[in-house]
Amino acid sequence: MRTRFEFSPRNIDPARAIALRQEIEEFHAEYCATLDAGQIEAWPDFFTEDGLYRVTARENAELGLPVGLVYAEGRAMMHDRAVAISRTQMFAPRYMLHLVSNTRVISESPDGDIQAQAAFMLMQTLVEGPTTLHLAGTYYDRYTKQDGRLMLKERQVVYDTTILANDLVYPV
Repeated sequence: MRTRFEFSPRNIDPARAIALRQEIEEFHAEYCATLDAGQIEAWPDFFTEDGLYRVTARENAELGLPVGLVYAEGRAMMHDRAVAISRTQMFAPRYMLHLVSNTRVISESPDGDIQAQAAFMLMQTLVEGPTTLHLAGTYYDRYTKQDGRLMLKERQVVYDTTILANDLVYPV
């Protein structure tokens, strides 16, 4: 069953897709390292000024319901969320670990916008507890380049996990 966020079949030269996949995987490495190091306030810097970030359940995506558990439109809204997480919200100390794999480049438009998707897992270790799978699913991304740097125009996070922890506040 296709989700509302799935992209059309690949429409890109295989050699070009390999080069773009490498660049996107480097992006993922920096994105994940930043979040896993607890640098939440730097998270919005991975998005364009008008970027979109949404976290949606697979069930909603399959029904064409874009209702998001988390929704942020624009870097300013993401910045507000990041500040709230890093400075004001109280939760037990923890370590987060983002794992991203199976990056797939779908297309590149004539103006350089790139569609891609990747699988992700977000692991959480409470300082005084076990490591658990916090969230798993698929990123449906749209990238662009600004000043030679890859930036997210849109990240649709579609999660498979049906029962969520009540402390899901961290960027995925």
